[in-house]
Amino acid sequence: MLSIGCTLFKTTLAAAVVVGVAITGISSANAASRIKDIADFEGIRENQLIGYGLVVGLNGTGDTLRNAPFTRQSLQAMLERLGVNTRGVDLNTNTVAAVMVTANLPPFATQGTRIDVNVSALGNSGSLQGGTLLVTPLVAADGEVYAIAQGSVAIGGFSAQADAASVTRGVPTSGRISNGALVEREVEFKLASLTTLRLALRNPDLTTARRVALSINELIGSPTAEPLDPGTVRIDLPREFVGNIVDLLTDIEQLIVEPDMIARVVIDENSGIIVMGQEVKVSTVAVAQGNLTVTIAENPEVVQPLPFANGETAVVPRSELLVNDDPNAKLAIVPGTVTLKQLVDGLNALGIGPRDMISILQAIKASGALQAEIEVL
Repeated sequence: MLSIGCTLFKTTLAAAVVVGVAITGISSANAASRIKDIADFEGIRENQLIGYGLVVGLNGTGDTLRNAPFTRQSLQAMLERLGVNTRGVDLNTNTVAAVMVTANLPPFATQGTRIDVNVSALGNSGSLQGGTLLVTPLVAADGEVYAIAQGSVAIGGFSAQADAASVTRGVPTSGRISNGALVEREVEFKLASLTTLRLALRNPDLTTARRVALSINELIGSPTAEPLDPGTVRIDLPREFVGNIVDLLTDIEQLIVEPDMIARVVIDENSGIIVMGQEVKVSTVAVAQGNLTVTIAENPEVVQPLPFANGETAVVPRSELLVNDDPNAKLAIVPGTVTLKQLVDGLNALGIGPRDMISILQAIKASGALQAEIEVL
């Protein structure tokens, strides 16, 4: 059985060599990406905004003012600003909810530009359906107001309740207001006056940074780009592009570069997901999988005493124990320099599922035969 198992395993690997080479060639060609998709220009970025506000007009699904004192205080403060004195009055309304409002301020957003905002309940509100967000200032990390939000909240879920049943779909306590905020302050960033640019790679890598710099230098025709570290490439602008940097950035964004990556295996043990990069290699190693299953079943029985006897009803345990050792478990030899395609095909040929494959990969790594980094989520 051992020789047959090994022969089948090696045959499967041999048959996958041609396919693996073809797939590797295709994936390498398709792995090339634009610089626009793998890097960001430093300074051209979004800014996060946050604000606290009130949503009104809810159909009895708002905060309970007794359990949410911040909602009651905010409601009283808002009414006082509008000339309504509510101090000393016992407010008892369930149509108002305190919410947190968040948004992303796009780069180079000018005054009057509209942006989307997200609204999330802060108290014990049951749903924001049908509510309207009142004027809410949105501030950035510096404490300055950059946008004002207001509008009707659209939610993606719903909640319904009766006397004996209830149903909830999605999350009715969070919603979105499309174009719900007006930009009031611009973020100062003078792109045209820069003489030096820095590219930030989204996946830092020394080889990728060097390839980006070489590609930019080939475009410009002079050594103006230099990799500073695995995640940063500095570009000294030539004189002909000073004051006209947009044209240069447009050309740099469209350059095609093949990003490099380290050999890594990502494992999520909770869901049984395994993701392996194409650079994962395995040295010569023997793999065996034994399926030993122990099943224990409890079937207790109730024993009644004989008629007119002085006995008592008793529960007698009945246990069934079953041990199943798979006689078809195989020990297979994985030859050296196996590629990702060949490794997966070989393990699948052994009938190994995702859960067992996780343990096998960790065992191969512990033996030193897996030339890759294992990251467990």
